Amino acid sequence: MFKPELLSPAGSFEKMVTAISYGADAVYLAGQKYGLRSAADNFSIDEIEKAVEFAHARKAKIYVVLNSFLHDADMRDLSQFVRQCERHRVDGVIVSDLGVVSVVAQCSSIPIHLSTQASCLNEHSGQIWKKMGVKRLIFGREVSIEQAGRIKRATGLEVELFIHGSMCMAYSGNCTISNFTKGRDSNRGGCAQSCRFEYNLDISDGPSPGARALSGASSEVAVGAVNGSHGTQKRDHTFFMSSKDLMGIELIPDFVEAQIDSVKIEGRMRSPLYAGMISKIYREALDEFSDEFSAEFGAEYQQGGAQLAQRSQWVGYAQKWSDDLERLPHRDYMTGSLEQPASESSVFNEGKPESVRPTYQILAVTKKVVTKTPTARESFVLAEVRGPFSNTDEVMAVPFRGPMVSLAGLNHVSGNGNSEGSGGNGRTVGLGNALGVPLEKAKASTLVRLPYYEAAAPGQIITKLGSASAARSEKISEVVSAEPVAEADTVPATGAMGEPGLGVAQ
Repeated sequence: MFKPELLSPAGSFEKMVTAISYGADAVYLAGQKYGLRSAADNFSIDEIEKAVEFAHARKAKIYVVLNSFLHDADMRDLSQFVRQCERHRVDGVIVSDLGVVSVVAQCSSIPIHLSTQASCLNEHSGQIWKKMGVKRLIFGREVSIEQAGRIKRATGLEVELFIHGSMCMAYSGNCTISNFTKGRDSNRGGCAQSCRFEYNLDISDGPSPGARALSGASSEVAVGAVNGSHGTQKRDHTFFMSSKDLMGIELIPDFVEAQIDSVKIEGRMRSPLYAGMISKIYREALDEFSDEFSAEFGAEYQQGGAQLAQRSQWVGYAQKWSDDLERLPHRDYMTGSLEQPASESSVFNEGKPESVRPTYQILAVTKKVVTKTPTARESFVLAEVRGPFSNTDEVMAVPFRGPMVSLAGLNHVSGNGNSEGSGGNGRTVGLGNALGVPLEKAKASTLVRLPYYEAAAPGQIITKLGSASAARSEKISEVVSAEPVAEADTVPATGAMGEPGLGVAQ
């Protein structure tokens, strides 16, 4: 049965490793230049080489983004960088500019993927790009699943659609708000996320609407009325330009029916926790739809027909993954324009989620697994602590495959999971420092011993659910403080859900 490629974000080398380890078929990343995420860690050419080696050893692919809008001065070293990418066996480059397409085609044989920034929306445009050497069309959020499938059939090109992540209010990400509010070009990697900030809004039916600057916590520009006072409407504290987040897991049958070649997750600026969890969730959903659900719920899927009854059954079947997606930092979810054009209901104008659930927090990342031997009296997992926790917390390990594993509050447990004292002969030790000395609390940036579990491997996430009362602040922390904007700019206090660098699709 047809199964789309799962394409995950990789804003750093660690995130690349995490995403592939948790099931991504491919990742997209940027070098030090030419991409749209100047605030991301990004990759040196040596790191790109190592990333390709890591990915290819696991039958995954690496796509490099070259989708910034380039001037002549930016093009001088481009051909050299493209040749380096080809030498390191990069699997594809994501390009938005016609001049960059021509450079890539002239100096390499790397497959060219057309970025959303090029705003390809119809089969006639696709045919022209095909003549220029493009092998895959990446559609913006204006294109539905059905339209993407139709363009694929008409052009014979591969097609790619976003299935999850932050959404930009601008058309295909072509936005200039940051140019005016911060003097930074979002189309050249400098998006300041001005659309995510809080505004006071004055709307007048007077003859000369204009704009005025607000005083107070936010230095952003608000829409206002300069002339005329009658008919003026005011809205204080609104997020009128901020979009809800995309979630398309319930539409996987439609992606498969339309034979969308690649489903893409947005989020190169997100944390390793996000990169791993989101890849794991969509990997499981895609696999189970293809391998288990379709066999159980009807031959229509095998024949390429996502019938209404089967789609309804899938929504219920996929609820377990939808619940996990709710536990990751996000704005309210929607399906965007995947089914029909997004409406005014897609605006995230309250600045806070409608529902507040406990969210996953990253506690540690496993570094080494020690199994019991004649020289090692106990089995344990050595982990690097990312956030403080105690031996009474409900800590869970996230294996690369399969369900999460409870570490039983970090008590000593025997091989069958029964609680025991420190003299137990089983698979675990309690929470301890690197030498095994018992600890009540683990501090960030330290190495600790954790209980052994059957699926343990280096690079796995150790997590817990935060309290419901702290969930909202946890969501804000994930998308603001963990992902700072470039240089010295800071998000105003009123910018509750600012997510630097995530406004543009690529």
